[in-house]
Amino acid sequence: MFSEFISRILSLIAYYFRPLLKAFLRKTTGLCELQRVCYRNEKGAKRTTGVEHSITASRSKVITRIRQKFTDLSEHSGKFSVNNQQEVVKLIEFALEGICIDKKIKANIHREFLDALRICFLQIYGYKQLIYEVDSLKNTSYDANDANHEQKLLQLWHLLMPGIALQSRVSKQWTEIGFQGEDPKTDFRGMGLLGLENLLYFAKTYPSSARQILLHSNHPSHGYPFAITGINITFIAYILLKRGNLKTHFYNTYFSTVCLEDFHKVYCYLFLHFDRFWLKEKPKDVMEFRYIKEKFVNEISARLTDLSTVLKIDAVETI
Repeated sequence: MFSEFISRILSLIAYYFRPLLKAFLRKTTGLCELQRVCYRNEKGAKRTTGVEHSITASRSKVITRIRQKFTDLSEHSGKFSVNNQQEVVKLIEFALEGICIDKKIKANIHREFLDALRICFLQIYGYKQLIYEVDSLKNTSYDANDANHEQKLLQLWHLLMPGIALQSRVSKQWTEIGFQGEDPKTDFRGMGLLGLENLLYFAKTYPSSARQILLHSNHPSHGYPFAITGINITFIAYILLKRGNLKTHFYNTYFSTVCLEDFHKVYCYLFLHFDRFWLKEKPKDVMEFRYIKEKFVNEISARLTDLSTVLKIDAVETI
């Protein structure tokens, strides 16, 4: 209770003190907060998170309207994407013009600032757009009556078990690649189609690594169910995305909007590193899975608090 009280007091102090500090710095530097953030930091997570904090905390009516419009476009309607690129570019240019007028910034002098802010807007709201797209896949249930879903599931089998025929659609053979029972569709309930899309992307993009991990998963004492683990990795990637942990990686890697494939790449990184992490831990049996998974998530989350972090894939195959 006491710590919560102190936290509220500090928040109130910050709320009332922040405008005074901003005004003082504007007077002494001749730059608004957004300019100071962009000029002080190289492009990447440090700059973009600084800009994101500034526009979130801003009381400017112009910036509030910009924030609301871009949030609605990305978070609520899913239109902050390459498929709607012309409108996105147009809105960003309007936003930059509005900020210049509101903050009395001379655009012809501060072109470097405007270029930086343009990238930050693409990154910040591109991230929100990605959450929208990932949520859409997660909320799409696997449908055995959908030929496209079934085709993807069968493709996963052929990629992981080349040369071995699947005897029937419902078969105990599915347990050989780590599903729990005879029909894999039941295992996708938690993560929906996102779990299948992640597994399939990994098997298609890193076929030899995926099959190597499948061999590891069948180890007599340190094994784990490959497909079920893959769906758990989807959950880990999803949580890191929703919590905002992955902003560090994305803001340091992509200087525009991101897409589903970029999320799939993070999934591949996590699966590859979880396998190594699991083998390094040398668990007694699969009953230690939850403990090791939590330990793995904590380690990745801690790494992503360093704003210079990039999750680099070092598998033999390249994306």
